[in-house]
Amino acid sequence: MLTIHAAPLVLPAGADPVVDGAVVVDGDRITAVGPYDEVAEDAPGARGRRWPGVLTPGLRQWHPLWLLRHCYHPDPREADELGEQPLWGERLTALGDLTESRWSGSVRRGVQRMLRYGTTAVASPGARFRDPLVATAVARSGLTVVGTTGAPGTLLGERPDLDPFAEGYDLPGTVHGPLTVGGRADLAVFDVPDEAALRERGAATCVATVLAGRLVYRAR
Repeated sequence: MLTIHAAPLVLPAGADPVVDGAVVVDGDRITAVGPYDEVAEDAPGARGRRWPGVLTPGLRQWHPLWLLRHCYHPDPREADELGEQPLWGERLTALGDLTESRWSGSVRRGVQRMLRYGTTAVASPGARFRDPLVATAVARSGLTVVGTTGAPGTLLGERPDLDPFAEGYDLPGTVHGPLTVGGRADLAVFDVPDEAALRERGAATCVATVLAGRLVYRAR
């Protein structure tokens, strides 16, 4: 089924911004990118989704293994005791030895948290994960695994961040690839007015993530 994802501003990251733009998705592929009126005319009967802010390609996370295996993502049932934010360093050590079952749940929740930040691709040497818990969770999620060529040489701050924009790159340097006709339909939507605001406020403003054409996260 054709779906039109429309937003006040589409940032393809490989072409000029499109005001009142849209991306047409058929299955897991992009079939058109352009002004909403034009693409809608060529896709009669398509399902429409209108989003606020800006629509971009999905983002790339350079440090998934650290975020998934050196951070513990609490279960919602543990929120009263542990809070809702990832635990690392001394707070992680204080949890003691975690069972494989508990780590598995943490990894799954960590992957879901990445999707909430517009992430659709994760990097690993050789474009594969040797850690079985991470490999299984990533494969089930549908996230694309890419290599680490071009990865930053040092980490910013004390630890990596769930927000891919924390690396300090611009939009083309943060997305996995541009929005192109025939490309995989990996999209992210952020409730900000333009690219400058997106870089300033970061991916915490994400309101929707589309992974291979599937809406996998929606904040509203």
